[in-house]
Amino acid sequence: MNISKNWRAFAALGAILFSVLTVVASVSAALPKKDVWYTQHYIIMQDFERKLYRDLSADGRKGFQDLFWAARTPEARGKFRVRLDFVIKNFWKENSKQPWNTDRGRTYLLNGPPASIDYDQNVNFGMLLPGQVADNASRSTEDVGGNRAEVWVYAYDQYFIQYTFAFIQPSQWRRTQTTGSRYLGELETFNKTVTFGIVDEAAYKQSLSGLALKK
Repeated sequence: MNISKNWRAFAALGAILFSVLTVVASVSAALPKKDVWYTQHYIIMQDFERKLYRDLSADGRKGFQDLFWAARTPEARGKFRVRLDFVIKNFWKENSKQPWNTDRGRTYLLNGPPASIDYDQNVNFGMLLPGQVADNASRSTEDVGGNRAEVWVYAYDQYFIQYTFAFIQPSQWRRTQTTGSRYLGELETFNKTVTFGIVDEAAYKQSLSGLALKK
Protein backbone atom coordinates (compact mmCIF):
# COMPACT_ATOMS: atom_id res chain seq x y z
CA MET A 1 0.00 0.00 0.00
CA ASN A 2 1.36 3.43 -0.95
CA ILE A 3 2.47 5.17 2.28
CA SER A 4 2.43 8.65 0.77
CA LYS A 5 -1.12 8.17 -0.47
CA ASN A 6 -2.19 6.91 2.93
CA TRP A 7 -0.75 9.91 4.70
CA ARG A 8 -2.45 12.33 2.31
CA ALA A 9 -5.79 10.64 2.93
CA PHE A 10 -5.10 10.58 6.67
CA ALA A 11 -4.27 14.29 6.66
CA ALA A 12 -7.45 15.07 4.76
CA LEU A 13 -9.54 13.19 7.31
CA GLY A 14 -7.76 14.97 10.14
CA ALA A 15 -8.46 18.36 8.58
CA ILE A 16 -12.15 17.51 8.29
CA LEU A 17 -12.29 16.41 11.92
CA PHE A 18 -10.49 19.55 13.15
CA SER A 19 -12.85 21.88 11.28
CA VAL A 20 -15.85 19.99 12.62
CA LEU A 21 -14.72 20.16 16.24
CA THR A 22 -14.06 23.89 16.12
CA VAL A 23 -17.54 24.56 14.76
CA VAL A 24 -19.32 22.14 17.11
CA ALA A 25 -17.81 23.67 20.23
CA SER A 26 -19.27 27.11 19.48
CA VAL A 27 -22.64 25.98 18.12
CA SER A 28 -23.82 23.09 20.29
CA ALA A 29 -24.39 25.17 23.41
CA ALA A 30 -26.79 27.46 21.52
CA LEU A 31 -29.02 24.72 20.15
CA PRO A 32 -32.37 24.14 21.88
CA LYS A 33 -32.84 20.61 23.22
CA LYS A 34 -35.62 20.36 25.81
CA ASP A 35 -38.64 22.00 24.15
CA VAL A 36 -39.55 19.52 21.39
CA TRP A 37 -41.76 21.94 19.44
CA TYR A 38 -39.08 24.61 19.51
CA THR A 39 -36.34 22.19 18.42
CA GLN A 40 -38.47 21.34 15.38
CA HIS A 41 -39.46 24.88 14.43
CA TYR A 42 -36.78 27.32 15.50
CA ILE A 43 -34.80 26.83 12.28
CA ILE A 44 -37.72 28.26 10.24
CA MET A 45 -38.63 30.96 12.77
CA GLN A 46 -37.79 34.60 12.19
CA ASP A 47 -35.55 36.41 14.68
CA PHE A 48 -38.36 38.27 16.45
CA GLU A 49 -40.24 34.98 16.93
CA ARG A 50 -37.26 33.24 18.49
CA LYS A 51 -36.64 36.11 20.88
CA LEU A 52 -40.26 36.29 21.96
CA TYR A 53 -40.66 32.53 22.35
CA ARG A 54 -37.71 32.34 24.75
CA ASP A 55 -39.32 35.03 26.91
CA LEU A 56 -42.76 33.42 27.12
CA SER A 57 -44.24 31.45 30.00
CA ALA A 58 -45.33 27.83 29.51
CA ASP A 59 -48.90 28.96 28.73
CA GLY A 60 -47.58 31.70 26.47
CA ARG A 61 -45.58 29.18 24.46
CA LYS A 62 -48.63 26.99 23.92
CA GLY A 63 -50.49 30.01 22.58
CA PHE A 64 -47.53 30.91 20.39
CA GLN A 65 -47.48 27.44 18.85
CA ASP A 66 -51.10 27.80 17.76
CA LEU A 67 -50.60 31.30 16.39
CA PHE A 68 -47.39 30.35 14.56
CA TRP A 69 -49.11 28.15 12.00
CA ALA A 70 -52.35 30.13 11.99
CA ALA A 71 -50.28 33.03 10.62
CA ARG A 72 -48.95 30.94 7.73
CA THR A 73 -50.57 29.22 4.78
CA PRO A 74 -51.81 25.61 4.92
CA GLU A 75 -49.41 24.91 2.05
CA ALA A 76 -46.44 26.02 4.16
CA ARG A 77 -47.54 23.83 7.06
CA GLY A 78 -48.02 20.86 4.74
CA LYS A 79 -44.56 21.35 3.27
CA PHE A 80 -43.04 21.47 6.75
CA ARG A 81 -44.79 18.23 7.75
CA VAL A 82 -43.52 16.45 4.64
CA ARG A 83 -39.95 17.60 5.35
CA LEU A 84 -40.17 16.67 9.02
CA ASP A 85 -41.45 13.21 8.12
CA PHE A 86 -38.50 12.73 5.75
CA VAL A 87 -36.04 13.83 8.42
CA ILE A 88 -37.51 11.46 11.02
CA LYS A 89 -37.32 8.52 8.63
CA ASN A 90 -33.84 9.21 7.26
CA PHE A 91 -31.75 10.90 9.99
CA TRP A 92 -32.80 8.95 13.08
CA LYS A 93 -29.43 7.22 13.37
CA GLU A 94 -27.82 10.52 14.35
CA ASN A 95 -30.32 11.41 17.05
CA SER A 96 -33.02 8.82 17.73
CA LYS A 97 -35.01 11.15 20.02
CA GLN A 98 -34.77 14.30 17.88
CA PRO A 99 -33.66 13.47 14.31
CA TRP A 100 -34.61 17.01 13.24
CA ASN A 101 -32.17 18.48 15.76
CA THR A 102 -29.11 17.58 13.67
CA ASP A 103 -27.14 19.59 11.14
CA ARG A 104 -28.59 17.76 8.15
CA GLY A 105 -32.05 17.70 9.71
CA ARG A 106 -32.12 21.47 10.28
CA THR A 107 -30.81 22.16 6.80
CA TYR A 108 -33.45 19.92 5.23
CA LEU A 109 -36.30 21.43 7.26
CA LEU A 110 -35.37 24.95 6.18
CA ASN A 111 -34.20 24.45 2.60
CA GLY A 112 -35.89 21.23 1.57
CA PRO A 113 -34.28 18.56 -0.63
CA PRO A 114 -31.05 19.68 -2.30
CA ALA A 115 -30.79 19.80 -6.07
CA SER A 116 -27.99 17.25 -5.83
CA ILE A 117 -25.79 15.48 -3.28
CA ASP A 118 -22.11 14.77 -3.94
CA TYR A 119 -20.16 12.23 -1.89
CA ASP A 120 -16.53 12.32 -0.79
CA GLN A 121 -15.83 8.61 -0.56
CA ASN A 122 -13.12 7.06 1.57
CA VAL A 123 -11.48 4.62 -0.83
CA ASN A 124 -9.14 3.41 1.94
CA PHE A 125 -11.83 1.48 3.80
CA GLY A 126 -9.48 0.41 6.59
CA MET A 127 -8.07 3.85 7.33
CA LEU A 128 -9.41 5.45 10.51
CA LEU A 129 -8.85 8.64 12.44
CA PRO A 130 -6.94 8.55 15.73
CA GLY A 131 -9.04 6.90 18.41
CA GLN A 132 -11.41 5.23 15.96
CA VAL A 133 -11.92 1.50 16.01
CA ALA A 134 -12.58 -0.59 12.90
CA ASP A 135 -15.82 -2.50 12.80
CA ASN A 136 -17.81 -4.55 10.32
CA ALA A 137 -19.96 -1.65 9.13
CA SER A 138 -20.99 -1.70 5.50
CA ARG A 139 -20.38 1.06 2.98
CA SER A 140 -23.61 2.89 3.72
CA THR A 141 -24.20 6.63 3.65
CA GLU A 142 -24.19 6.51 7.45
CA ASP A 143 -20.69 5.02 7.69
CA VAL A 144 -17.33 6.76 7.41
CA GLY A 145 -15.99 3.68 5.65
CA GLY A 146 -18.26 4.45 2.71
CA ASN A 147 -18.87 8.19 2.55
CA ARG A 148 -16.88 10.50 4.79
CA ALA A 149 -18.54 13.70 3.55
CA GLU A 150 -21.74 14.81 1.83
CA VAL A 151 -22.03 18.01 -0.19
CA TRP A 152 -25.60 19.26 -0.59
CA VAL A 153 -26.04 21.63 -3.51
CA TYR A 154 -28.90 24.14 -3.63
CA ALA A 155 -29.75 26.41 -6.54
CA TYR A 156 -30.65 29.97 -5.56
CA ASP A 157 -31.34 32.49 -8.30
CA GLN A 158 -28.41 31.92 -10.68
CA TYR A 159 -26.10 30.73 -7.92
CA PHE A 160 -25.21 27.37 -6.40
CA ILE A 161 -24.79 27.06 -2.64
CA GLN A 162 -23.09 24.04 -1.10
CA TYR A 163 -23.42 22.69 2.44
CA THR A 164 -20.68 20.23 3.41
CA PHE A 165 -21.34 17.63 6.13
CA ALA A 166 -18.52 15.47 7.50
CA PHE A 167 -19.15 12.06 9.03
CA ILE A 168 -17.95 11.60 12.61
CA GLN A 169 -18.08 8.13 14.13
CA PRO A 170 -20.13 6.49 15.36
CA SER A 171 -23.16 8.06 13.64
CA GLN A 172 -23.05 11.86 13.31
CA TRP A 173 -22.85 14.19 10.34
CA ARG A 174 -21.55 17.67 11.15
CA ARG A 175 -21.78 20.73 8.95
CA THR A 176 -18.25 21.97 8.32
CA GLN A 177 -18.50 24.70 5.69
CA THR A 178 -20.49 26.24 2.89
CA THR A 179 -19.51 27.31 -0.59
CA GLY A 180 -21.28 30.29 -2.08
CA SER A 181 -21.79 31.56 1.49
CA ARG A 182 -22.18 35.10 0.15
CA TYR A 183 -25.69 34.05 -0.87
CA LEU A 184 -26.29 31.54 1.93
CA GLY A 185 -28.00 34.13 4.11
CA GLU A 186 -30.24 35.15 1.23
CA LEU A 187 -31.28 31.55 0.59
CA GLU A 188 -32.11 30.88 4.24
CA THR A 189 -33.87 34.24 4.66
CA PHE A 190 -35.93 33.52 1.55
CA ASN A 191 -37.10 30.22 3.01
CA LYS A 192 -37.96 31.79 6.36
CA THR A 193 -39.82 34.77 4.92
CA VAL A 194 -41.29 33.33 1.70
CA THR A 195 -41.45 29.52 1.84
CA PHE A 196 -42.60 29.70 5.48
CA GLY A 197 -43.60 33.36 5.35
CA ILE A 198 -46.17 35.14 7.51
CA VAL A 199 -49.36 36.14 5.69
CA ASP A 200 -50.20 39.26 7.75
CA GLU A 201 -47.25 40.20 9.95
CA ALA A 202 -48.93 43.19 11.62
CA ALA A 203 -51.97 41.17 12.70
CA TYR A 204 -49.73 38.30 13.80
CA LYS A 205 -47.57 40.53 15.97
CA GLN A 206 -50.69 42.05 17.50
CA SER A 207 -51.89 38.58 18.49
CA LEU A 208 -48.49 37.66 19.89
CA SER A 209 -48.44 40.78 22.07
CA GLY A 210 -51.17 39.30 24.26
CA LEU A 211 -49.22 36.18 25.21
CA ALA A 212 -48.04 35.71 28.78
CA LEU A 213 -44.37 36.34 29.49
CA LYS A 214 -42.18 34.66 32.08
CA LYS A 215 -42.44 36.24 35.52
